[in-house]
Amino acid sequence: MALKQNHLLDIASLSKEEIKEYLNLGLNLKEILYRPIPKVPTLRGKLIIHLFYEPSTRTRFSFDRAAKVLSADTLAFTAKGSSIEKGETLLDTVKNLEAIGADLFIIRHPLAGAPHFIAKHSKVPIVNAGDGTHEHPSQALLDLLTVKEKLGTLSDLKVTIIGDIKHSRVAHSDILAFQKMGSSVYVTGPAPLLPDPKEESYFRLSEKTFKICYNLRKTIKDADVIIALRIQKERHGKALIPSFQEYYEFFGLKPQYLDIIKPGAILMHPGPINWGIELSPELEKYPFQVILDQVENGVAIRMAILLKLLTGEKTYEVTY
Repeated sequence: MALKQNHLLDIASLSKEEIKEYLNLGLNLKEILYRPIPKVPTLRGKLIIHLFYEPSTRTRFSFDRAAKVLSADTLAFTAKGSSIEKGETLLDTVKNLEAIGADLFIIRHPLAGAPHFIAKHSKVPIVNAGDGTHEHPSQALLDLLTVKEKLGTLSDLKVTIIGDIKHSRVAHSDILAFQKMGSSVYVTGPAPLLPDPKEESYFRLSEKTFKICYNLRKTIKDADVIIALRIQKERHGKALIPSFQEYYEFFGLKPQYLDIIKPGAILMHPGPINWGIELSPELEKYPFQVILDQVENGVAIRMAILLKLLTGEKTYEVTY
């Protein structure tokens, strides 16, 4: 089954079936990563360009790894040292890189909607690797893949997301993704970091599947999946919490909270982690955290994204 679109811009525009396609393909492709020579020629001759206007480690390197496992060529663009410093626009940059043979762009940009704008003018597929405080769809897909692997299902789960919900593109994508797959999402954190009431309708797919809470203990009790987030201080503009120390006191996952996580639940974090703020440094003692599993699944799901967007009807024809 081919996708109805040739870009990956957000979770909001994906159907449940399209999400399943990405997850199933990611699971199939993950096997390649364990081979003695983890490489297949499926995307040989394709040129993928990383167009990053913001810092990145996991997203950028996992997309690059995914491309190279599939034998694609890659080029990395950074704003510093480029013609951006001479006044070149994002659109002109994309058009020039298309002219040298780009087959797909992976874009991270500080402005919400930038990948959507480029998609309207580009001749090649666009992947949103994070746009402002809007969405980060590939992170949501790898989170879904991790939960599916660890818990065996994505439906009827209680998913708790803790922290800077308002400014987190990961949270925005995860909230929609888990609801679309049949689970309920609870968000908690300091009031200034939670969605405004007028924004709730965007996140709530039904009255029963999205709730804003203010008590951490009650929110993590009986949760199947707990996702801690980094405070997006660089996006606040002004101080929205008194201090990191106070945040850790009330919303950091300290041992007193880690100890009440129910058996069989899993704890996730998209990274980077600020130890002693979002998570206790003692977390390594707890076997239910799956943070590095998320990183590994990031390569598999990004292989699936590249393969789907660049092969069309040949999505499932992987060379072994």
